[in-house]
Amino acid sequence: MTLKALLFDIDGTLVDSDPIHIAVFMDFLAERGVTITRSDYMERIHGRLNTETFTELLPDADPIEMDLAKEAAYRERLGDTIEPMAGARDLIARARAANMKIGAVTNGPRANLNAVLNATGLAAAFDHAGSSNDVKRGKPHPELYLAALAALNIAAHEALVFEDSPTGIQAARAAGIDVVAITSSLSADALVAHGALFAISDFNDPALARHLSSLEGAFA
Repeated sequence: MTLKALLFDIDGTLVDSDPIHIAVFMDFLAERGVTITRSDYMERIHGRLNTETFTELLPDADPIEMDLAKEAAYRERLGDTIEPMAGARDLIARARAANMKIGAVTNGPRANLNAVLNATGLAAAFDHAGSSNDVKRGKPHPELYLAALAALNIAAHEALVFEDSPTGIQAARAAGIDVVAITSSLSADALVAHGALFAISDFNDPALARHLSSLEGAFA
């Protein structure tokens, strides 16, 4: 396998933003009479499109309006700066130095994607940034990853995906791309069971360095 591109999910992968999303979801739904716990979030919301969640939990509300309002609340709480996951900044810099392409692939809206990339200061490092606004079907459908491959002009076997959710792993694998999972929210065993090659705690994990060094065209 010749590695030519790294593709990053955003929430829970490039940045540890899940605690913000959980808090916003809990507050947002509580204001509308629905109480959820962190476990509820992980089981019923994590990795899904917001419109699906709101259709299920708030059937009398407009899911699109709820989606827009919730994500606006998220961006307000996110703020102007956020540090990427440990090791991500260095990994991206080394990949760029090795002439690899870098992509972002998220089920979140374009506004969130731009906000996170700008808040990390990494926006200029990305050759492609795909959001739910760019496709008809979000993860677990592979459309977002297929679009990334087309935009970067690479084959599936030339890319490596980083994901933290079962839906994201399923989407990448359905597009034919190998996945390294991040254990920001689920156990390594659970993520591997959904199709990841292996799981790491963050981008400084020695297991990732060993894997990258074994790939043709990659770096130590």
